[in-house]
Amino acid sequence: MTIRAVVRGVGHYLPDRVVPNAEFEKIVDTSDEWIRSRSGIERRHFAAEGQTTSDLATRAARAALEDAGMQADEIDAIVLATSTADLTFPSAATMVQANLGMTKGFAFDVQAVCAGFVFALANANALILSGQASRVLVIGAETFSRLMDWTDRGTCVLFGDGAGALILERAEGAGTSADRGILSTDLNSDGRYKDLLYVDGGASTGTTGHLRMEGKEVFRHAVEKLAETAHAALEKAGLSSADVDWIVPHQANIRIIEGTAKRMQVPMDHVVVTVQDHGNTSAASIPLALSVGKARGQIKPGDLLVTEAIGGGLAWGSVVLRW
Repeated sequence: MTIRAVVRGVGHYLPDRVVPNAEFEKIVDTSDEWIRSRSGIERRHFAAEGQTTSDLATRAARAALEDAGMQADEIDAIVLATSTADLTFPSAATMVQANLGMTKGFAFDVQAVCAGFVFALANANALILSGQASRVLVIGAETFSRLMDWTDRGTCVLFGDGAGALILERAEGAGTSADRGILSTDLNSDGRYKDLLYVDGGASTGTTGHLRMEGKEVFRHAVEKLAETAHAALEKAGLSSADVDWIVPHQANIRIIEGTAKRMQVPMDHVVVTVQDHGNTSAASIPLALSVGKARGQIKPGDLLVTEAIGGGLAWGSVVLRW
């Protein structure tokens, strides 16, 4: 018998405000064609004034609970991936816990920027395998619109707000790659690349700061490192790219998504793509794509999925799971 962390429900939430590319033509030197050709993004959602990351996360969590047919008091833990928590502390996860009416269990945030949800999944999996929890609500939620420098056309057009969530539950498996649930994880970071993608604010400056990115360098690292981590996770699970039904990647840039799929030798019709509608929602992008992929009828029970992401740090990783 092998313990597995199996997906029981998934859900997402997007703010009401939809921002098409054309809106940026009014504030920076750009165009719809320029943004589409370089990123694949057509539109994104921005949170309303006063709408916080924990608000978005709570909406996504409720959708996942409904999908799983569970109540909040059946959840043992919340792991929330975000770089845009409402406050420096306490964690956004504890705010979601309160919003859901949970008075037991525990909740904490994970901060690995765009790789955050992969890191959160790995942590939730470990909690279940160690016996710390039987059911874990894993959330990715961001309000990156609050970090934008609206004079920087290279970054402000790329990001959006949103949240996605899934519920993992302890289950017994046979210990083979045919089991449902998380089969392997692979996490990495290298702090030497801090200056490629960061926010120039925080406790050291007393300001929130703005996102700064060396786009060409991030792109170069992304394609190479994402393919490597995906192959590493598949190898740990005793699988290969030929076994993959769906890649569910971090939705940063269509060219990165295409480049990674090519390196993995997985055709694009086996890749869940949502970047055109959401932009880069950082830690929210993978759970958003999982929820949308299920709603579209792409992701079905028994499918083998690889999720992979890279973000500031640099931090990157992947998870192999059977739906």
